Amino acid sequence: MACRISELVLGCHDPALLAEFWCEVLDFVILDREEDGTLEIGPREGFGGAQPTIILSRRDEPEKGKSRLHIDVNPVGGEQDAELERLLALGACPADIGQTGQEQWHVLQDPEGNQFCLLKASLKPL
Repeated sequence: MACRISELVLGCHDPALLAEFWCEVLDFVILDREEDGTLEIGPREGFGGAQPTIILSRRDEPEKGKSRLHIDVNPVGGEQDAELERLLALGACPADIGQTGQEQWHVLQDPEGNQFCLLKASLKPL
């Protein structure tokens, strides 16, 4: 027996804003809404499929210190440059964490400043 990642939890100031952003990035939909503003987003088939869902949990104050976990994404059925343009148009911003410029990935941040990376390999759709 083994475990599988089923959900990722991201504390944020504005769950609705990040839900809109990440749903566009990942082609996810809103699966659940809690009374406290927490949103769960995930693939159209819902919880328990091949991809984990993301819980966007409202936090009034940002977490202290740098997050030790970030999300990596790959383009699906396309090229990295085109996907970078799309992510920037959705509201992602480049993040400088000391890259040399020779990396095969782009470090970005979402509208609340959470860092994530756009990798080079194009994946097949699920």
